Amino acid sequence: MSDVQDSIREQVEGNPVILYMKGSPQFPQCGFSMRAAQALAGCGVEFAYVNVLEDEGIRQGIKEYGNWPTIPQLYVNGELLGGCDIIMEMHESGELQEAVKAATPDA
Repeated sequence: MSDVQDSIREQVEGNPVILYMKGSPQFPQCGFSMRAAQALAGCGVEFAYVNVLEDEGIRQGIKEYGNWPTIPQLYVNGELLGGCDIIMEMHESGELQEAVKAATPDA
């Protein structure tokens, strides 16, 4: 399991904004992932994503990595911001855009 955790750590630390989701932003495989990806896209910054449906190890490992039981999960500058509900609340309040813009100043 440590290889999976190492891979997740590299992904999280190597991308200022990364969304662990079911499917892709273009073809989300669940409504929560779709809403999270749309909220991020609405912020106007590029973000990385990992389709957890392609790798069962990552799918389970990300829940342990962030100690968060559900997917999607959003990490900004290596820190877990939360899942769909938190992402949507942050999007509505403007906090999400501030966080991702601060993480990607060159965007």
